[in-house]
Amino acid sequence: MHVLIINFNLDGIDHDQFSEACDGLGETFAGIPGLIAKVWLSDPESNTYGGVYTFEDKAAFEAYKAGEIFAAVAGNPNFANVTARDFAILEGPTRATRGIS
Repeated sequence: MHVLIINFNLDGIDHDQFSEACDGLGETFAGIPGLIAKVWLSDPESNTYGGVYTFEDKAAFEAYKAGEIFAAVAGNPNFANVTARDFAILEGPTRATRGIS
């Protein structure tokens, strides 16, 4: 497994506009090859949003990173201060805490 965490601040849209846009994007992200899950993040008080993506492996992550959906997120003019960090996982303790079945 491989994990990607993206964070950003909204710029030019508010929480409700962002939430509404996200509601229409679930199926797009669900169709990403190798994506196990995406958790959508929202902290309106600090204007911090993003996602936690879990991929089957690093190859699936790399394919996503090279694709148009990632480019659209990273280049969205309504997202400021975008950060994207990927991580390998520690399988033993992750399995013990039910992060891997």
